[in-house]
Amino acid sequence: MASSTSVVLAALFANGAIAILKFGGFMLTGSPAMLSETYHSISDTGNQVFLLVGIKYGAQEANRSHPFGHGKAQFFYSLLVSIMLFGIAGWESARHGYSALQEGGVHRASEDVSLFGMMVDPISINYAVLLGAIAFESYALWKAYQGMSRQMDEYGWSTFREAFSKTSDVTTLTALTEDTIALAGAGIALFGIYFTQVTGNPMYDAGAALIIGIMLMGFAVALAWENKRLIIGESLSKDAEDELRTIVADWDGVTDLVDFRTVYFGAEELLVTADVAFEPDLDTATIDERITAIEQALIAHDDQVQKVYIEPET
Repeated sequence: MASSTSVVLAALFANGAIAILKFGGFMLTGSPAMLSETYHSISDTGNQVFLLVGIKYGAQEANRSHPFGHGKAQFFYSLLVSIMLFGIAGWESARHGYSALQEGGVHRASEDVSLFGMMVDPISINYAVLLGAIAFESYALWKAYQGMSRQMDEYGWSTFREAFSKTSDVTTLTALTEDTIALAGAGIALFGIYFTQVTGNPMYDAGAALIIGIMLMGFAVALAWENKRLIIGESLSKDAEDELRTIVADWDGVTDLVDFRTVYFGAEELLVTADVAFEPDLDTATIDERITAIEQALIAHDDQVQKVYIEPET
């Protein structure tokens, strides 16, 4: 959890500063790509706020009304991020870019402006802002990459695609996704502005804004889908669940594993239930000891396992 919080805080400070700088660049030049990137960074900043709320709310202790804790709050707030922020920012960016294309481009400032007592070309300000954004986003992406790499090493996932489909740490997943998109968006905006400056054709700038918006909406759908699987109660992956099944089935005194279920009730918080048949000559005290030993073995095998309920069958 501490790792997820540090990832989110790094992205929050980076995106807040970048949003202000991008908006300044848009005000000076009227660039559609810079406006799209402003929407993008504002949404990213809002994302971090939602994710921090999810982390804090999800860390609350279990109570009578929430006997398994509030861990799924992270799934809910990450879903809000994907739909309300990524989706809205993506739509606004795409709409503005499309409008600019329909209008054949936009008017942009051509005269130098005064900045800290010096006359500078407004386009150079956009370049400076976007290059700074790339630097900041690279740092935030590196933090998110470290968090996801830790999970990949821990659970033996070989690719980021596999991690994307299996992780329950949606906070780190969302941060990694948005930092990747932010880096790509800044690069697209940079090329769009550059080609417009070189060719004199504002369609490149407007086209960059449209591409950024479409990209944001696409990832909004992907993130929403990943959060849906956890909100409705996804189990552990088959390979990892089979390892837990084997521990129970091979335990001394167990004759049959009648039923076995796993479900995530929070980020990296797993509930395990099992119906287990024991040898008929075992007394109640011995069965209780075996059940306790099995529970401890499951928790020791996978630190995601937080609660285990084993029901002896006769």
